[in-house]
Amino acid sequence: MDAGGGIMSADGRGDRAVDAFVTHRNLLFTVAYEMLGSAADAEDVLQETWLRWADADLSTVRDQRAYLVRITTRQSLNRLRAVGRRRESYVGSWLPEPLLTAPDVADDVELAESVSMAMLLVLETLAPTERAVFVLREVFDLGYDEIAEAVDKSSAAVRQIAHRARAHVAARRPRGMVSPAETRRALTAFRLAVETGDVQGLLDVLAPDVVLLGDGGGIKQAVLRPVAGADKVARLLCSTHGRTATMSLHPAQVNGHPALVLRLDGAVDTVLALRIDDGLISGVYAVRNPEKLSHMRSETALRR
Repeated sequence: MDAGGGIMSADGRGDRAVDAFVTHRNLLFTVAYEMLGSAADAEDVLQETWLRWADADLSTVRDQRAYLVRITTRQSLNRLRAVGRRRESYVGSWLPEPLLTAPDVADDVELAESVSMAMLLVLETLAPTERAVFVLREVFDLGYDEIAEAVDKSSAAVRQIAHRARAHVAARRPRGMVSPAETRRALTAFRLAVETGDVQGLLDVLAPDVVLLGDGGGIKQAVLRPVAGADKVARLLCSTHGRTATMSLHPAQVNGHPALVLRLDGAVDTVLALRIDDGLISGVYAVRNPEKLSHMRSETALRR
């Protein structure tokens, strides 16, 4: 099976396996993406999940959704440990792969928060098993026994891991919920200031301790280290993103939240996602690595 949708089936059993996989595919992709922060890696995990699912004895599977989530979680953990080593040699800051998402993702507040660039960066600070337990419990509301099977731990151990991960994330997640109206206002002001090179306009919407991260992956030019402080971030943005005849800056729904997409000569060049705390922009995430921009061409379906 091609995880993007190309399916081969030789018999009725194959048809049943395919039907179950397709039914839960968007959920499985979401699980893998939240575990990995990479759509490309998530697609690879789905391929591996399908191969194992296709070989399963369906007559012994009581809950197909749970079984598939368990396979996906185990494959995601394997991949997460492997890419962790790969990211140690990554050029500059590593940022999650941005996804162009449909409005229904934003409508599910908990899902939107869990896939936001800010939250995915928080999840990056968890150990692999902690991340799996947090995602399965807090985002997908799986029971401790079910999670224990997925991560090969006892239920008691999973409860302890969940408590520890929850506290870790709570100390680092964005402070309080930001209304869509507040987000739009901040984004509009940010966009106008960047387009016009208005440093003071940016200072008005940036938190004093704002941090900008850039991800060019060693392919496109980007800041190699975090840039901290409103004045430095404002001047950098105004110097690098001043309007030219071939540049356009447009709002888009990225990972369930309003963001900006910068296009040069009509092609996506940079995705600018924001973290907002107390009405001010506290994080700016600029993804320029072209290998991470392929999912900005069409909407990605995410499900819980």
